[in-house]
Amino acid sequence: VQLQACGGGLVQAGGSLRLSCAASGGAFSRYTVGWFRQAPGKEREFLAAFRSTGTRHYADSAKGRFTISRDNAKKTVYLQMNSLRPEDTAVYYCAADSSLILSSLPDENQYDYWGQGTQVTVSS
Repeated sequence: VQLQACGGGLVQAGGSLRLSCAASGGAFSRYTVGWFRQAPGKEREFLAAFRSTGTRHYADSAKGRFTISRDNAKKTVYLQMNSLRPEDTAVYYCAADSSLILSSLPDENQYDYWGQGTQVTVSS
């Protein structure tokens, strides 16, 4: 599976962005897909995951402001980000894996496939 993320950019605090991650190859509907981010000097952080079972899971930092969705027909996963803050500035990555248990969703090492990342910069 190849993943390509896009949709990042520069936005003012309080604004919104929608990231997209398009997949090619593989049976996309059978994969769990997730979003992570990495700010400068920090470790990669889990944000949200959408399992093949249809359930969605969020990190506390993403609850209430970020929404993950997917369109299996388009082989695309989205991350809608609202009320953005300067501390949301980071490179955002999408990831996928075909066999993740619930407890493994936040663990980046459990995902086999990664997109190249898209930069999100939130100005104050």
